[in-house]
Amino acid sequence: MKLNDLTPGLISVATGLGASLCCVLPLSIVALGLGSGAFMMVTMQFRPILYPMGLLGLGIAYFLFFRRKRQCDLRACKMAGGRLNLSLLIISTVLMGVITYVDFFLVSL
Repeated sequence: MKLNDLTPGLISVATGLGASLCCVLPLSIVALGLGSGAFMMVTMQFRPILYPMGLLGLGIAYFLFFRRKRQCDLRACKMAGGRLNLSLLIISTVLMGVITYVDFFLVSL
């Protein structure tokens, strides 16, 4: 399996983690007592940039995954890294769901 085969999964994980930098990471660090409210305020000011980039990257990762799957179905070949990519996409989608919940429901309280 080549690195090119894992591109959709790697893109989804990278964008999910990048989007979580503004919301989930600061909340978890403050909850563990390792950071301060000032740290959280500094990272959360980048929310308007990181959150849309995370959604865009996740959409691109799904597009790449299903495009490659369709190409393999037409060629009747086995998709390399299909299960791994799909599991990484699901993990990233769950992470974006947590980010959305934290960002739009918990932060506004």
